[in-house]
Amino acid sequence: MTTSIRHIAKLAGTSVSSVSRVLNNSGYASPELRDRVEAAIRTLNYTPSKGARMLRGAPSRMIGLMLPSIDVPFFGILAHAIEQELFQHGYQTLICSTAENMDHEARYISMLLAQRVDGVIVASAFGSIEHFGVLRDARIPIIAIDRELNGIADEAVMADHEEGGRLMARHLIGLGHQAIAIVGAPAHSQPIQLRLQGITAEMAGNGIAPAIVAMAEEHSFAETYRLARELLAFRPDITAIIGTTDISAIAAIHAIQDRGFSVPNDYSVVGFDDLPEAAYVFPRLTTVAQPIRDVGQQAARLLESLIDEHQTGDESRRGAIVKVPVTLIERDSTGPVRNRG
Repeated sequence: MTTSIRHIAKLAGTSVSSVSRVLNNSGYASPELRDRVEAAIRTLNYTPSKGARMLRGAPSRMIGLMLPSIDVPFFGILAHAIEQELFQHGYQTLICSTAENMDHEARYISMLLAQRVDGVIVASAFGSIEHFGVLRDARIPIIAIDRELNGIADEAVMADHEEGGRLMARHLIGLGHQAIAIVGAPAHSQPIQLRLQGITAEMAGNGIAPAIVAMAEEHSFAETYRLARELLAFRPDITAIIGTTDISAIAAIHAIQDRGFSVPNDYSVVGFDDLPEAAYVFPRLTTVAQPIRDVGQQAARLLESLIDEHQTGDESRRGAIVKVPVTLIERDSTGPVRNRG
């Protein structure tokens, strides 16, 4: 038997009109009533007709999530946190993996417009881009995540990448390291650039500069492994390596070990992200932990709030940046500088 809103109303112990208000997000519905109706919808596995909802101009209850890649562990975790948070509040998520390609971004934006999404969460690889203007023209709320989207996004949620860079450099300098190399990717990434700013500023404050900075365009284990092998051969005097991500740092550990050296006896290595892999690699990776799931959940909740404000006509907030604190997790891949001679 086809489920109707009458069945939902009966199960929720309310009227058909109340169910309609919740489904269409129109008019007042108390939190307690909304919870009862949404519980009934889940129990009855009710899916309203998309065509009918579009014809009457109701919210689609769909959110677009645009990420540079979902095969990178960081973005996979981020996508899961956002999708779960939105799902719990009655939204469906359209996940778009743009492959850091501007044309892909533009095509996905057209698709999201056609699907009449209620809002968009985006981590663009390119900063402030004109093709996002069509979302703004359509008055679709936008949250930037993990980086800013100047002039386009209503607000942004990101880890404090620059402070994370300072923490990495400060930790190694405190252990006596002076000849410190940096390896990472992708070079054009805004978070990576902010981490580099933090690293170099902290080092400059201690009267030193990076021994070498090796940055790739592609964020992969293979590419950063190659860079780490090259810098070890080119600068045998270095005593520590900063990986701008955990993947880069883990690749550096493999490169060091494959050349017959040990971590941290010969080289110290520090990363950024605190992915699950950081605790599994040998030796366990010292890293700056950014709360990935918290960043995703905060972005989802902020977008939900903006959607509510948009639908009620209260759209006064614009341009705030939420920076989520980061912390250094000290494990086994770093130690005091030692004389290898």
